[in-house]
Amino acid sequence: MRTPTGRNLTYDLQESLGRAIVGGAYDEGFPTEAELAKTYGLSRSVTREAVKMLSAKGLLSARPRLGTVVEPPDKWNLLDPDVLRWQLQRKFSLDLLRHFSQLRLGIEPTAAAIAAGIGAGEAIAGIEEGFRRMEAAAAGEDDPLEADVQFHIAILHATGNPFFHQFEEMVRTALHTSIQFTNRFVGRSADIAEHGAVLAAIREGDGERAAAAMRKLIADVLSLIDEASAQPEAAAPEPEPRKAVAGR
Repeated sequence: MRTPTGRNLTYDLQESLGRAIVGGAYDEGFPTEAELAKTYGLSRSVTREAVKMLSAKGLLSARPRLGTVVEPPDKWNLLDPDVLRWQLQRKFSLDLLRHFSQLRLGIEPTAAAIAAGIGAGEAIAGIEEGFRRMEAAAAGEDDPLEADVQFHIAILHATGNPFFHQFEEMVRTALHTSIQFTNRFVGRSADIAEHGAVLAAIREGDGERAAAAMRKLIADVLSLIDEASAQPEAAAPEPEPRKAVAGR
């Protein structure tokens, strides 16, 4: 196994173990802290803290007479960006992408409607900046992935609601894979007109139209996923490294 390196050994170990757990490496049993310390050449305090962090994400738990065990996937905290990233990196899954897009339907249209209700200030400026970057990206003058991400994240922030803000890292992580898939499958970057319709409705303070425009945008992604599901040869995007980002 690769020995974690870097300034923060605890987080490096969490990363190595998290990937291994999600990848099924410990399905037959999880090592003791002493075994982990020996394998990775780290102190017991570092291994203990990494195990605690993974337990907080729902991947591990301590059981009487059994020690530390790997929890089944339905116990994992899927809203945790690390857990979601490890799953996406393990194996590209259209089902996981579909589930995430369905979750978006419950979040982003409402966020767009709230942003339209607020309708001014720095919040709207952030969405406009994201859209300008998307236009520049379409002309080859910006990164299409990063621009698309900024647009969607800016809408969450435009709500002024801290609960919507909490979805940012999860959305960044999963949308990164989602955008790569949709762009690769359709052979182009995001639909500028559809994103422009969302922005126009928010600018005009029309919450119902903003929600409908965002709902259509996400519904199109779901349609692409359904189409790809019927084509086993559909190419999956390459998994991204640790700092993945997101959005279509």
